[in-house]
Amino acid sequence: MEFFDFIIVGAGPAGLFAALELSKAGKKVAVFDKGAPIDVRKCPIKSGAVPSCVHCRPCSIICGWGGAGAYSDGKLTLTPEFGGNLEKSVGRDRLLDLIAEVDRTFVRFGADSPVYEPDPAFAAEVIRKGRAAGLQVIPARIRHMGTDRAKQVLAAFYGQLDSACRVSMGIEVKSVLVENGEARGVLLEDGTCVSAPAVLLAPGREGATWMERVARDLGLSIDSLPVDIGVRVEVPDEIANELTEQFYEVKAVFDAPTFDDRVRTFCMCPHGEVVTEYQSDSGLVIVNGHSNRDRKTGNTNFAILVSTEFTQPFRDPNGYGGAIARLANMLGGTVLVQRLGDLKAGRRSTAGRIERGLVRPTLRQAEPGDLSFALPYRHLTDILEMIKALNAIMPGIDGPHTLLYGVEVKFYSLRLSLDRGLQTSVKGLYAAGDGAGVTRGLVQASASGLVAARDFLDRQAGRS
Repeated sequence: MEFFDFIIVGAGPAGLFAALELSKAGKKVAVFDKGAPIDVRKCPIKSGAVPSCVHCRPCSIICGWGGAGAYSDGKLTLTPEFGGNLEKSVGRDRLLDLIAEVDRTFVRFGADSPVYEPDPAFAAEVIRKGRAAGLQVIPARIRHMGTDRAKQVLAAFYGQLDSACRVSMGIEVKSVLVENGEARGVLLEDGTCVSAPAVLLAPGREGATWMERVARDLGLSIDSLPVDIGVRVEVPDEIANELTEQFYEVKAVFDAPTFDDRVRTFCMCPHGEVVTEYQSDSGLVIVNGHSNRDRKTGNTNFAILVSTEFTQPFRDPNGYGGAIARLANMLGGTVLVQRLGDLKAGRRSTAGRIERGLVRPTLRQAEPGDLSFALPYRHLTDILEMIKALNAIMPGIDGPHTLLYGVEVKFYSLRLSLDRGLQTSVKGLYAAGDGAGVTRGLVQASASGLVAARDFLDRQAGRS
């Protein structure tokens, strides 16, 4: 049996920042991830080898070194209001310090892109227009690396950590070893036991179902999180340019009037492309968006997500979101695309109607169809009301040629009961990042890895 000071499950941002902090302190660290190293993470669609998703296991878009962040839009959101619930654990002042530290670290590894922050007068006018339509527009400071640059930055992380830690890619962790209420290590899928007095669970969103299983096996206290379900909207750049040139990403929240549901924009990708992701645990193909720093398209895309809260006895939000995505896959074999005008007219989009439209889809593999057969009426109503409200700050988005792709689902783990250092009720067992239900974005996920690592170091040194 191999022995380490600390084991990290997941090589996404939470795991990488924890590994940086622990290796800097001289600890013997092991990192396990079921995905591939960054230099061999390649989607067959992107390389032109196949015309549509071939269901790679695991999906290179969302699994492997860097986590889903390696193929994300590469946005570092430097405003504490976005990206998770870490403020509840560490307080606002400490979170601000952590965000600044995470940003400096990314810059040190090559994220030298400018920070977007809107002109105050322009932002005030957008906020005013939004309020008149029922939108809460929240300005944010954003550093945009781009999908292409993000991979280079994460390769630099690998260059440092590969020599400082044991990095094991393509290795899946089956379970966590616990004895007398204390972490003792992990059991790998091949039956190998690896020992350590501390384990960090940071499996990312793709590992949310794995995280739920581990939590239930260990009897950890859990609460259901909302599930975010919606569509990805695609419009020509000229509809969004006035906003994206200032804000880069417009973050807007809306209380849809018919059902009083909370609806929000998410992951705006100026000059970007719509992409698919394959969830290997569930066998689902869902939609997402990317923006490259150096290769631009003529379209902008972003998600509109409806946050659905559930009450007892229901405790399977991920299963609910998966069932809706499965309907879309059943109808089209992959994600669906529909013109907004067709949706409002109660008809499916066809290849001919898409071709006659004024928006050229960047995801050519999407199947023209009818989203009303997949999304519940409540969600569709919320989404249409949100688009109408957004037209106040983004004139033209509520037009008939706007494209809607579906379904977009954000899977989160059940929220674990954690202390201020992100330790569970099992001594030495920590949880961090999106897959642990702690965060919802690159920066706060990275910060959560620092919190867990520093709590471990403080406990070892007798400082807590």
